[in-house]
Amino acid sequence: MRAAILILPFALAACESPSLRQILQPRAEPVETGQPLSATGPVETLDPTPPPPPPPEARTVDEFDTATEEDQADALAAPAATGSALGTTLATLGSPADPGIWLKTPLVSQTVMGRVEYQGNSINIELRPSGAEAGSGSQLSLSAMRLIDAPLTEIVELAVFRS
Repeated sequence: MRAAILILPFALAACESPSLRQILQPRAEPVETGQPLSATGPVETLDPTPPPPPPPEARTVDEFDTATEEDQADALAAPAATGSALGTTLATLGSPADPGIWLKTPLVSQTVMGRVEYQGNSINIELRPSGAEAGSGSQLSLSAMRLIDAPLTEIVELAVFRS
C-alpha cells in the first residue's frame, strides 16, 4: 500500500509532463517530394536494349513489370555454363520503378551476368553491385521475382552464381 502511495505522485506528474506528451504524440513532419523513382536516371546495365521504366501512373504489378517477352525468354534459357558460386543471399523486392531483370548484391563489385536459384527455379540475371557490406542482403527486381515465383512480400534466400 505504501508503494502505491509513493508511486502515485510520480505517475500523475508524468501525465502532466510536456516532454512526455511530446514523446508520445506523433509528429507530422513535411516530406520533401522530389522526382518520381522512375525519373532517377539511367542505371548502368549490360543490356543493350533495356526495358523502359514503368509509366508514372503505374499502380499494379503488371504495370510496373516492363520486361519484354524476349528478356524473359533470355532469363529462362538454360545457362551456357555452370559458372562459379558466389554464395547465398537474403533478398527482398527492389525498386519496382527500376526496370529489368537484376539482383543488387554485395556479392559482386561490378555489374556482371550471373544466375540465381530459388526453390528449384533458376534464371539468368544481371548482378549489380549494391555497395553494401557483405552479408547485408540483396534486392531483386520485380521481373526477376516473378520469373522465379518468389513471393513479392517476403525475404527469399537465393543461391547466386557468376557466369
